[in-house]
Amino acid sequence: MRVMVLVKSTENSERKGYTNTPEEKKSMEEMGRYNDELRNAGISITCDGLQPSSHGKRVAFDGPNRKVTDGPFAHPRELVAGFWIWEVKDMDEAVAWVKRCPNPHPEPCEIEIRPFYEIADLQPTKGNGK
Repeated sequence: MRVMVLVKSTENSERKGYTNTPEEKKSMEEMGRYNDELRNAGISITCDGLQPSSHGKRVAFDGPNRKVTDGPFAHPRELVAGFWIWEVKDMDEAVAWVKRCPNPHPEPCEIEIRPFYEIADLQPTKGNGK
């Protein structure tokens, strides 16, 4: 199964982004070693970090209308700071790999794991009237 692993932003990561401090350099080295483990295990498909939402835009859809809003966006802990896409055998394996991850931020944070829809998930099932 494929999953997207989302590293959530924090107030600090949204405020300052990556600043190349000695602590952040050490954290990036640890994350680099972790990413090497993921690749060597055949788990990682791709990964990347995202700049703070102050560099982003949102496009809201309402019928034919579009409204563009410039960042930064509120509620940093609901935003995404980075991601991986992994191929794992099941959600338990994904959780086990996330538990091995170095803390992506110097402060408390969260990582969310979301499975991708697979073709079989989108097929109508027998007996549901579809």
